Amino acid sequence: MISISSRSKTSSKKLPLKSTTNLLLNMSKRKATATESEASKPKIASIFLKKEKPQITTDNGNQKNWKFLCWNVAGLRACVKKNDFSELLAEKPDIVFLGETKCKEWPPEVEEKFKDYTKTLVVSTEKNGGYAGVGMLSKTAPLKVEKGIGDPDFDSAGRLITAEFSQFYFMGAYVPNSGAKLVNLEKRGKWEKLLMTKIKEMTEKKPVIYGGDLNVAHNEIDLKNPESNRNKTAGFTDQERGWFSDMLSNGFIDSFRHLHPESKKYSFWSYLANSREKDVGWRLDYFVVSSRIMSNVKRSDIMSEVKGSDHAPIVMEIEF
Repeated sequence: MISISSRSKTSSKKLPLKSTTNLLLNMSKRKATATESEASKPKIASIFLKKEKPQITTDNGNQKNWKFLCWNVAGLRACVKKNDFSELLAEKPDIVFLGETKCKEWPPEVEEKFKDYTKTLVVSTEKNGGYAGVGMLSKTAPLKVEKGIGDPDFDSAGRLITAEFSQFYFMGAYVPNSGAKLVNLEKRGKWEKLLMTKIKEMTEKKPVIYGGDLNVAHNEIDLKNPESNRNKTAGFTDQERGWFSDMLSNGFIDSFRHLHPESKKYSFWSYLANSREKDVGWRLDYFVVSSRIMSNVKRSDIMSEVKGSDHAPIVMEIEF
């Protein structure tokens, strides 16, 4: 057995000077090699390590120029597979309203492409959860956002977003369709009455910009075949057209028709019979504005070349 004292004595022996020098040199070489190895490793860009914060603008009431886009996407998840939204993003919109989204959350593609926008999604809570739904993206954070029209018959489908900004209210809607054989025409009338009450109250406080798929062709110029559709097809009944006229007579203006009184331009085409290729369409999508700001509207148009849905996006620019 080796005693404790003998162990201590053995461990305390000093190495020769030459051995110590060689040991230090070897340690130095290993350290240098390790450093070189680390240096040769590819650097990971900091942008992948640190997530950038969204660049959301605060509404201080000083923004002069606003650009709005509305698009019935007929199913957002399907739409993003057909269209990369490059045409929309090229417009550099301030507010984007999407109708008939049919989804319970924003698709990742939309989250990424519109990362610098606040997002509001109104989801259908009906049994058929893949129906209706609307969403709004805004570069400027709204002062307040309200979902729905105040009636469960409509709000369960997710049809309306109202956003308050310093200078105006924005209302984005996917208006109920009156249905095949006009079975929902009475229900549509209930919507129009609620909408009229709401929009009149708001315009007394601030100008209103009301946009989206309003599901009406107001005049004969607004559809390709007025005679064969009159009072037979949803969107071109005397009642629906009359409700739209009532809104205009209460201090509102159809911005596109005001700027383009003779234009036969459409925003919707059925998927049947190559309707889009033949331009057999309807103008169902609108920007309606309080009459006192119509002179501020610099552009109101239909982006008919943009594909991905049976509707085309509409765009409006306004300067306050």
